Amino acid sequence: MMSVMVLCQLIVAQTHITISDPETWTTDELKPYVGQTVIFDTPMIIAANDLSSSALTIAPRILFTGTNQAYPRTAAYQSVVSMNGKGMMELSGLSGAYAYRCRGKIYNLKADVISTNKLSYKSGTWVGDKRSDLEANFPDLGDYRLLICTMNLENYFVANNNHSKQRDKIINALSFINADVIGLVELEGGTVGLQEITDYLNARLPGRTYRRSDNDGGNTYQTVAFIYDSKKVKPYGAIQASNTRTNFRKKMWCFEELGTGEQFIFSVNHFKAKSGNGTGTNANQNDGQGAWNADRVEEAQSIIDLHKRIAPQLKEKDILIMGDLNAYAKEDPIKLMLDNGMIDLHRAFHADSSYSYQFGGLAGYLDHAICNATMFPQVTGMAALHINSDENDRYTYDKSSGDNTMFRCSDHDPVLVGLKLDNTAIYDPKPAVNTIDIYKGSAHQLVINDAYRAGGQDSYYAIYDVSGRSVKSAKIEKNSQTVDLPSAPGVYILYVYYETQVFPYKFIVR
Repeated sequence: MMSVMVLCQLIVAQTHITISDPETWTTDELKPYVGQTVIFDTPMIIAANDLSSSALTIAPRILFTGTNQAYPRTAAYQSVVSMNGKGMMELSGLSGAYAYRCRGKIYNLKADVISTNKLSYKSGTWVGDKRSDLEANFPDLGDYRLLICTMNLENYFVANNNHSKQRDKIINALSFINADVIGLVELEGGTVGLQEITDYLNARLPGRTYRRSDNDGGNTYQTVAFIYDSKKVKPYGAIQASNTRTNFRKKMWCFEELGTGEQFIFSVNHFKAKSGNGTGTNANQNDGQGAWNADRVEEAQSIIDLHKRIAPQLKEKDILIMGDLNAYAKEDPIKLMLDNGMIDLHRAFHADSSYSYQFGGLAGYLDHAICNATMFPQVTGMAALHINSDENDRYTYDKSSGDNTMFRCSDHDPVLVGLKLDNTAIYDPKPAVNTIDIYKGSAHQLVINDAYRAGGQDSYYAIYDVSGRSVKSAKIEKNSQTVDLPSAPGVYILYVYYETQVFPYKFIVR
């Protein structure tokens, strides 16, 4: 009789927790379950794998850096920051936790609730946390003819004691990507390092005939550089550079596609980092943008100005701007580019789900792909290849004794863009990424920003279900318009009608 009673008590204690809205759930909801064993019916996502060898940071949603999702100094930014802190939990009791890749999911997680933000692992089903999952699924970049890649090499320095391992990991990554034109960031060691990468890629990929750019800056500067397949493209004109604030780290080169004669300007960049102590406007303003933000804004302006100057000389205005800009999606340097008519390709192809870097359990992208309006219709796809940001730091070349794979060859993910160059392509202004901001508000609401113009043409929104039935619609009457979501669970599309354009936004009601 006693054993039966104990069994019943155990069954009762294993409470199932269903999270109706992972975006607004907080760990406060675990208070009634402290000291119990629970099973989460909602999958948990690995946010960070750097706590210890036996613990992970998890959350019911991907946690993004505040300025990646919302503009600094706004209520939306404060909301993201607040919700990040309320969503994180430590999951202990694992063996080799560092081996689990971030953004993997744990289904049916069974755990003891130690406190509201600490769990002890019992069991679960793991999905998407294996390297093989990524290796078997190269990003879909559409029907491209040219594959463009930029990659931060995390200080590629030939004099490094672990250089051979660093070289092997990076060559493995670039060989897997197999791009036609490559922009390299954080290259050190001058021409020697650049020539080495070029030679190793040609040896690894027999069909390629890679050539390199000249690499100024000697052996003492961190630079950006180009590698291109001479069977696919050829340079048109000389490399153009801006040394505003940082030397040898903002370069443009026009390339012509062989066979079609189509051209585009490829801009590879590495803006000033957030670390260190700035003064005046460069001091950390505690708005999420870190130090030296004013310098990065100047660097962004210098790219805009350089493009305006060389485009008439080259008789080519299409530009693709890539590289590590050390600014997240909503920060001032990026906003400046978008305000000047550029398009954020992360946002255009992946809405608000894209990332290439993670710090402290928060994802986001410092590594950008931005183009102008005439370039956009020639872009077939864009993606970050998550071979680095999801990996534990112990797999780096200088910390791992036996890992020579491409994984964690850098701390930033490579960014890929597919191009199908065509000078007759007509720009269709579809992406709702520059002018209108749509984000999650309080529970069961969306907020539409910047779709209202006083005295201008009326703007409207409409919500449809997946069957195409109209759910609700209304005129947008203020700059920050709150929209109550439908009560019935399902998949919906919010359309914003603004200045002859239609901006779609998909959302789910659970």
